Amino acid sequence: MSIMSVMDTIKEQIEGNPIILYMKGSPQQPQCGFSAKTSQALIACEERFAFINILEYPDIRENLKTYSNWPTFPQLYISGELVGGCDIVTELYESGELKKMIEAAVAS
Repeated sequence: MSIMSVMDTIKEQIEGNPIILYMKGSPQQPQCGFSAKTSQALIACEERFAFINILEYPDIRENLKTYSNWPTFPQLYISGELVGGCDIVTELYESGELKKMIEAAVAS
């Protein structure tokens, strides 16, 4: 897959899903602690979300860092915007802000 087509795929995934998490593994079987903690915060907000297991898609894993200008995983996008990784998502969840952001994304 060419870099441009990978970038197009990433853009389509982010624009096509109000909430999407790029993570290692799946919410049911996370492959790292940061992905586990981030997906648990999302699950606790009780809305459906899309996820991409970056371990299954090395092209996306490599190019997403360039697309987002964010070097680590997981990466959470809400309404097409990069929210951040585990620490940011955890802070937003604990403050109640994550649930509000998710509810707004699903409502729109």
